[in-house]
Amino acid sequence: MIDKHRYLVRSGDHVFEVDEFHGDNDGLVMAEVELSDERENYIKPDFIGPEVTGDAHFYNSNLLTNPYSAWKESVPAEYR
Repeated sequence: MIDKHRYLVRSGDHVFEVDEFHGDNDGLVMAEVELSDERENYIKPDFIGPEVTGDAHFYNSNLLTNPYSAWKESVPAEYR
């Protein structure tokens, strides 16, 4: 089971879903925004870090079997 709290954060015309993970994934916070297409403009909140779309480490299915606590020390500083 993935243990997390979800927060909804409005930024301009969009709402970001911000997940704060707990348990074995404690310390991981991720944000997601739904766009009508990948070129759609949006206002990026200051708290948003690097893009991780497509990085399998961050998929929920992988966080179950290989939690953040097992690999967070090897994550580049800009992801922490």
